[in-house]
Amino acid sequence: MAAAGALERSFVELSGAERERPRHFREFTVCGIGTANALAGAVKYSESAGGFCYLESGKLFAVTRNRFIHWKTSGDTLELVEESLDVNLLNNAVRLKFQNCSLLPGGVHVSETQNHVIILILTNQTVHRLLLPHPSRMYRSELVIESQMQSIFTDVGKVDFRDPCNSQLIPAVPGLSPNSTSSAAWLGSDGEALFALPSASGGIFVLKLPSYDIPGMVSVVELKQSSVMQRLLIGWMPTAIRGDQGPSDRPLALAVHCVEHDAFIFALCQDHKLRMWSYKDQMCLMVADMLEYVPVTKDFQLSIGTGHKLRLAYSPSMGLYLGLFMHSPKRGQEMYLQTLFTPGRFINAALCKALQIFCRGTERNLDLSWSELKKEVTLAVESELQGSVTEYEFSQEEFRNLQQEFWCKFYACCLQYQEALSHPLALHLNPHTNMVCLLKKGYLSFLVPSSLVDHLYLHPDDDLLAEDEAAISDDVEVARDVMCLIKCLRLIGESVTMDMSVMMEMSCYNLQSPEKAAEQILEDLITIDVENVMEDICSKLQEIKNPVHAIGLLLREMDYETEVEMEKGFNPAQPLNIRMNLSQLYGGSTAGYIVCRGVCKIASTRFLICRDLLILQHLLLRLGDAAILGADQLFQAQQDLLHRTSPLLLCYYLIKWGSQCLATDVPVDTLESNLQHLSVLELTDSGAVTGNKFVSSPQTIVELFFQEVARKHIIAHLFSQPKAPLSQTGLNWPEMITAVTNYLLQLLWPSNPGCLFMECLMANCQYVQLQDYIQLLHPWCQVNIGSCRFMLGRCYLVTGEGQKALQCFRQAASEVGKEEFLDRLIRSEDGEIVSTPRMQYYDKVLRLLDVIGLPELVIQLAMSAITEAGDDWKSQATLRTCIFKHHLDLGHNSQAYEALTHIPDSSRRLDCLRQLVVVLCERSQLQDLVEFPYVNLHNEVVAIIESRARAVDLMTHNYYELLYAFHIYRHNYRKAGTVMFEYGMRLGREVRTLRGLEKQGNCYLAAVNCLRLIRPEYAWIVHPASGAVCDRPGTSPKRNHDGECTAAPTNRQIEILELGDLEKECSLARIRLTLAQHDPSAVAVAGSSSAEEMVSLLVQAGLFDTAISLCQTFKLPLTPVFEGLAFKCIKLQLGGEAAQAEAWSWLAANQLSSVITTKESSATDEAWRLLSTYLERYKVRNNLYHHCVINKLLSHGVPLPNWLINSYKKVDAAELLRLYLNYDLLEEAVDLVSEYVDAVLGKGHQYFGIEFPLSATAPMVWLPYSSIDQLLQALGENSANSHNIALSQKILDKLEDYQQKVDKATRDLLYRRNL
Repeated sequence: MAAAGALERSFVELSGAERERPRHFREFTVCGIGTANALAGAVKYSESAGGFCYLESGKLFAVTRNRFIHWKTSGDTLELVEESLDVNLLNNAVRLKFQNCSLLPGGVHVSETQNHVIILILTNQTVHRLLLPHPSRMYRSELVIESQMQSIFTDVGKVDFRDPCNSQLIPAVPGLSPNSTSSAAWLGSDGEALFALPSASGGIFVLKLPSYDIPGMVSVVELKQSSVMQRLLIGWMPTAIRGDQGPSDRPLALAVHCVEHDAFIFALCQDHKLRMWSYKDQMCLMVADMLEYVPVTKDFQLSIGTGHKLRLAYSPSMGLYLGLFMHSPKRGQEMYLQTLFTPGRFINAALCKALQIFCRGTERNLDLSWSELKKEVTLAVESELQGSVTEYEFSQEEFRNLQQEFWCKFYACCLQYQEALSHPLALHLNPHTNMVCLLKKGYLSFLVPSSLVDHLYLHPDDDLLAEDEAAISDDVEVARDVMCLIKCLRLIGESVTMDMSVMMEMSCYNLQSPEKAAEQILEDLITIDVENVMEDICSKLQEIKNPVHAIGLLLREMDYETEVEMEKGFNPAQPLNIRMNLSQLYGGSTAGYIVCRGVCKIASTRFLICRDLLILQHLLLRLGDAAILGADQLFQAQQDLLHRTSPLLLCYYLIKWGSQCLATDVPVDTLESNLQHLSVLELTDSGAVTGNKFVSSPQTIVELFFQEVARKHIIAHLFSQPKAPLSQTGLNWPEMITAVTNYLLQLLWPSNPGCLFMECLMANCQYVQLQDYIQLLHPWCQVNIGSCRFMLGRCYLVTGEGQKALQCFRQAASEVGKEEFLDRLIRSEDGEIVSTPRMQYYDKVLRLLDVIGLPELVIQLAMSAITEAGDDWKSQATLRTCIFKHHLDLGHNSQAYEALTHIPDSSRRLDCLRQLVVVLCERSQLQDLVEFPYVNLHNEVVAIIESRARAVDLMTHNYYELLYAFHIYRHNYRKAGTVMFEYGMRLGREVRTLRGLEKQGNCYLAAVNCLRLIRPEYAWIVHPASGAVCDRPGTSPKRNHDGECTAAPTNRQIEILELGDLEKECSLARIRLTLAQHDPSAVAVAGSSSAEEMVSLLVQAGLFDTAISLCQTFKLPLTPVFEGLAFKCIKLQLGGEAAQAEAWSWLAANQLSSVITTKESSATDEAWRLLSTYLERYKVRNNLYHHCVINKLLSHGVPLPNWLINSYKKVDAAELLRLYLNYDLLEEAVDLVSEYVDAVLGKGHQYFGIEFPLSATAPMVWLPYSSIDQLLQALGENSANSHNIALSQKILDKLEDYQQKVDKATRDLLYRRNL
């Protein structure tokens, strides 16, 4: 396996055509289309090539196995070749020549369908579609056994290249962008061919050829933003030189990604922006500035892009990837501008004077800032260049030479005026501070003391005095050795050429070994030594008594390394007025510039000294003369001095680099955002985290550091020394500038413990400079390794390189507790130590990543921290909670649950579990929530969901349904049924809407179904506690009338509900919904009504069938139904037309055998008929329903309908008689008694339900004598009423006739018994 892995890392090129005969191409000419321009066709583009693999080329049993197509374009020629590794393809190479056209580079696009291979070709004037048969259609056998096969190009000669369906001329409007080489082509979902090209007016235009088998018209769509700002740089340079500089959104590279019925076109444009277009919607969906992702100069930002490349790759598993190449040519113009505007190289006045002279006769405003002056210089040189052009077209090489000439001319002009303005005119001496200024023609300079080492190195031998030698050391021999050593160094320095000097600087910049560079320089010096300088150096080396000691002394003099860190801030014991006064000392921009230029001068000089010293040490090693060094000293020089000199050289190089590196101007909002991020780190006490106040002229990063941070530290340090030689009442310039410069060098010294310089860069958003600084520092400096790693990680965060940042933060963790910056980083504001230092460090970094908004990095770093937390369960809990939170925020539900289960703190775990439930419910990701296993957390998650379900609004949250699904997933059907029953109860009491009643019915039905899945003996649930539902509609189930929490009842009787009880509730819920749908006004009271109450409501609404069904379900008497229907009949009979019309709606809701809606049948008639039907259908003992109906009618004084009288006579005539008597209906009672007596005697007995009338052979009969006696008594009470007397006599006559027939029947019965 290891060998296989190694094989994939390297490749050997094997030619596939070493012994192959020259390939035979069949040539075809594609004639010009329409009005193709021959001159335009003469345009030459670079050669290009490409390839295409069949979709099934990797399948073992496919015809297209190991088969592919490749092509090459050159000028007007396209060569197409089909290759196979399995068989020899015949006629597989064709060469197409396009008349008056040139093929665009990359202008060939191949696609395959089920039946065809389609080649789309783009030239600078035309587009073409070449339709070829697919190999699977040419060879239909499943087995390929022949050694030769025909290629898809076999019949290409039969193709009509001029067919307008497959070739078109690119329209003049919008037209192809001149000198454009980018293009894209693809097949649409309906088989059409689409070609995307840069438009001459900017943007993109898409030309569409209809599908080859569907008639249609060619169409052109232009994709262009209407609000695009177009920078038309016209007139300053000929087009041939200038290149294409049209609208800013003109594409330099195109790529297409097809998704379903749309195509997304990606365009990398001249303004360095990536745009994404939807072809379907013809809209620009995205614009991204690519310069935000790469460090570039402002000149490049303002320039027109050229040479950018764009590539697209898509994988269903990996997604869509875009690869971009941003072309940034290094031009002569940029090199000159960099030199001209390097800090300290030229003064502003010299550049302005050169600009004024260079632009003869042109009025220019010379009161310019540094950046404005740079733009004016660029414009001036380009204008002069434009004015000198006499030919319209010439080569790029000629143009570059011309450009070099004009920039060189301007540079020479600047040198001339810089020298002129540098002419000294006078000296100015301040006798009070001993400050000496040199007044020059164009500017003011300051004289500062030079250190002894610099003085000895820079001055010629003739200028050195005896005092200089005495200042080196009290030991005369040591002083002479050092003097001789420096003379050797000066000789080497004078011999080093410019190229050698650049070699050393480049080795430092490129992180290469300075020792190797010094060795190479020494080789070159020996090679070119024609004046015997090396011999002079060797002879002087002979004069040095102890070279090792002299070199060591020189190194110690130049080393600013110190183990003591400078105090921060002013001494609070000093008076306030003194502290305030000192805070402004050397705060001006001039002083800052002078101090930093002094540092730059020292660093530059010391760099040269160290460089020459390295060369000299290599010379000593090369000589290897024990007489000079001695054996032991030679070894010491090799092992010690060389390794001390190299870091010293690199330190000075880094300070020199920082003194010449310009700071970037940062917008205020960016600074504020950066400070907000850094405030999480709590580093404000260092003084480095401050706002950046830029001056008008550009600052170097060292000047920025001095003005913002270092100056206050240095001044505070100088004036806090009790034995300092500096007087607080007077200032001595030579002493002060020397002290300030030396302390600034200490603060900048890379190997010192403090990190104020890097902190200042970080606080002021100088991340590009900080990253370069750390990269230059990293290989050789072993101080502040962890701090550098941390700050480099911060740089990577700003540039969007998260994984690199994460790696740096992890590397910095190992140095926590060893470095001052990292110690301050982990220091808590309240001083409390809550965990180990390393855990505190991880906490700070995690907070930083969280504030910036990088959850993926938070998770990865927290996982790393967990491995180091060990048995610290508090840190473990904090980290795992952090991982849970960010996984949840990212939608990584499974990972969030996994992190939750590993939290050791039960309280945190419960909080996270609650958050998981709430968040997933809000996102409607309920399946994940239900399917998590919840090992040892089952009861907790149920309690959380129940609590949420009982605390939130029922109609906007679905916690009950979630809990139901939770229990169903675990086959706990009883719990699921209980949940849905409680849900239904609360819906009925709290949600007084039709939707609430619908959900209530579904809840009860779900509860019933749950119990039906359980064995009958276990099909029961406990009635939910009263605390689970709201006792007062519209109020919280957990609060009393005052809003206070109510205590759950302690002694509560448990109520068991079986399956039958739930079925009843389910039926009641359906009936509630029926009532609400029929009568919306009943919604407010129906939800929580009992069965008895519902019967009344249904009767009021006229839903008598439903009311009867409810009564039967709950075994309730039907009396309220019959009374209600009887009352409705009364109202209809006494009401008007409005009542009649209204009645039809509720009549239709009851199932009559047939509803007759004719003129002969009224609503009243139908109501009576419904009542009659019910009385016939629902019969009970004692004929209770007849009795209640008649009683209701008679109580309202409504005459009884004949059908009702006849119906009741059949079942209970005696009770009907008593009702007549109760309501004083004497005449009706008399008629009833008369008819009843006749029926008993055999006349109409069937109408009274008498099966056998009076006879000797029939069973005995009877009469309601008590009621008849009451009737007679009532008739006799008013003897003055003749009508009553007649009625009374009628009854008596009937009774007498009855008695006679009874006597006769009795005698006949006795006679029969005696026989």
